[in-house]
Amino acid sequence: MSVMENTSALGPQNAGGVARKSSFYLAMRVLEPQRREAMFAIYAFCRAVDDIADEDGDRSERRRQLDAWRADLDELYAGRVHQRCAQLAGPVRRFGLKREDFEAVIDGMEMDVDRDIRGPDWATLDLYCDRVASAVGRLSIRAFGLTETSSRDLQDMARMLAHHLGRALQLTNILRDLDEDAERGRLYLPREALAAAGMTDFSPKTVLAHPGLDLACAEVAARARGHFEEADKIIMASPKRAVKAPALMAAAYRSILDRLLARGFKARREKVRPSKLKIFAALLRYFFV
Repeated sequence: MSVMENTSALGPQNAGGVARKSSFYLAMRVLEPQRREAMFAIYAFCRAVDDIADEDGDRSERRRQLDAWRADLDELYAGRVHQRCAQLAGPVRRFGLKREDFEAVIDGMEMDVDRDIRGPDWATLDLYCDRVASAVGRLSIRAFGLTETSSRDLQDMARMLAHHLGRALQLTNILRDLDEDAERGRLYLPREALAAAGMTDFSPKTVLAHPGLDLACAEVAARARGHFEEADKIIMASPKRAVKAPALMAAAYRSILDRLLARGFKARREKVRPSKLKIFAALLRYFFV
C-alpha cells in the first residue's frame, strides 16, 4: 500500500485522468506542465508496482513482476528506454530523478509481497513508510523544483520535507484504510502500540474488533501529527512557488487525520474524505504566487 491512492495508471496521460479521483490530483494540477507531467509519470510508476503488490495469487510471480520493473530501470538508466518506462525518460533526465528512490519504492512493495504485514514493530513500519512514501517524496521534491538550488541548507530542507511529509501521509493512509487492508490480511499498526492497548493477538480482524483499538490508533495518529508539524515548518520556511503542491497534499491529508480522530475507530467505520474547505484555503494561500 503506497502513499499513492488506490487507482491504477500506466502513463502521464492516463494518470491525469485517474488521479482526478484522488487527493493528489489538485496538487498535481497546480504545477507547471513539465513538472506536472513528471509527477504523473512518478504516480503511474508507483501505481503500477503497488498494483503488483496488491494482487492476489502466487507470491513468486509477483516478485518476478517486480524484478521485471528493476530490469526496466536498469535499461532506463543505461539509456535504453523501453515502452513501459518511456514516460519516465524525460522527467529522469530533466529533473535528475534518482534510481535509488525508484528502487526503494519497489523494495517497499516487495515487503508486501514477501508476506502479509501484521503488527510490524515501529522500526519495520518506519522502514516501510520510508520506502513506499518518503521515497516517493524524494522523487517528488525534484519534480517540484525544491532541489534546484545551490544552497545545501535548502537541499537538506527539501529532503527532510520528503521524510516527514511522506511518513505523515502514509501513517494517515494506514489509519484510513484499516478495513481495506484487513480484507487483504494486512495490519500496519505497530505491535508496540497494539501491546500497549492490551492486545496479544495481532490478526487483523481481531485487532479491529478489540476495545483498545482507539488507543492504538491514537499513538499512530500522534506520530503522524508530529511529522505533519515538522513538514509544516519546512513548508513555511520555503519559497511558496516551490511548495504549493506539497502544501495542498499536507492540507488534504491533515484534514483526513483530523476527521479520523473525530470519528474514532470503533466498528462501522465510515469512510473519511478530505475537507474541501481546508484544501481551498491552502489553494488560496499558495496558488496565486
